[in-house]
Amino acid sequence: MTDISQAHDGSRAGAPGGGLDLGRLLLEGRAFFALIAIILIFSILSPVYFSANNFLTMSSHVAIFGLLSIGMLLVILTGGIDLSVGSTLGLAGVFAGFLMQGVSFELFGVVVYPPVWAVVVLTCALGALVGAINGVLIAFFKVPAFVATLGMLYVARGVALLMTDGLTFNNLGGNPELGNTGFEWLGFNRLFGVPVGVLIMAAVAIAAMLALSRTPFGRWVYSTGGNARAAELSGVPVKRVQVSVYVLSGICAAIAGLVLSSQLTSAGPTAGTTYELTAIAGVVIGGAALTGGRGNVRGTLLGAFVIGFLSDGLVIIGVSSYWQTVFTGAVIVLAVLLNSIQYSGRKKKRPAPSDAQTSSSQQRTATWHADTAVESPAEESASQPQQ
Repeated sequence: MTDISQAHDGSRAGAPGGGLDLGRLLLEGRAFFALIAIILIFSILSPVYFSANNFLTMSSHVAIFGLLSIGMLLVILTGGIDLSVGSTLGLAGVFAGFLMQGVSFELFGVVVYPPVWAVVVLTCALGALVGAINGVLIAFFKVPAFVATLGMLYVARGVALLMTDGLTFNNLGGNPELGNTGFEWLGFNRLFGVPVGVLIMAAVAIAAMLALSRTPFGRWVYSTGGNARAAELSGVPVKRVQVSVYVLSGICAAIAGLVLSSQLTSAGPTAGTTYELTAIAGVVIGGAALTGGRGNVRGTLLGAFVIGFLSDGLVIIGVSSYWQTVFTGAVIVLAVLLNSIQYSGRKKKRPAPSDAQTSSSQQRTATWHADTAVESPAEESASQPQQ
């Protein structure tokens, strides 16, 4: 019903005679056109910007924001928010670094060096645990999403600082004799010329697209964000959906932490600071509504690329980091403004019913009352016991 009504609104917004509405096309495809404009502008300003190697390097940076934004999209589609993804990223990187340094069991006098695959699995499990705590607080204890995830932001960051004493785990390459090498593969290696981090982001994006478009879970997510009460009355397991999206957001943040730590070959407790705001920016620029129920993975990825390519372009041409913050903030405000324009245009007043529709409705009502009046005596006589 939502897709049909939106398509109907889009057809009414078109030019007379069924022509193409250029303004609406630019509005709905703003993330794509913004990305094209960024590439053109910085290619003119810097001769090194427009090159395949530079695009691949920037894409490896975007992979971090893209993974966070995909998880954030799932949460925002249900009408929630997750402010803890940046801290979860930092905690996941520190936890992976802690495992790579070796886990000491003083009682047995041994130090265990888990293989890289075990480090990845345990780190993703940690991200899922953080997300599950957020989801349970929000779905079952009715804690506002903003408050619950803000508290988890501080808790996760504090745990990361406690694990490292404020220091950084360096040299995460491992030792061949210990069998824990290969961690840098996530950040530095390439398959078919494409950075592994970009391929991981693409795999997660494809999985999210299929889940949202081809499974009941995707329909539950959209219906929960559209109207949670109505969805619950329709049989949608709203609480389970809310917990699930926060778990998935935590896993995406953990994967992003692994990729970032692998790129840096180090893990610090302050990694990922303010990244939650960048993730929200990517979702908003991609056209998702912060109120829930509207958005898609394709637009979110475009939003992440807009943020990443803009930031890297400003660095390449030598713009101060302070101005980078100003430009990023301006882009976010503009994106929210355009979202408001886009979605407010769909909330049009329904036309008043015509006289024919009113009389038809009155006739149906009268017929219903007449049928009820005829059936009621029969039902009463049937319900009385025979004497």
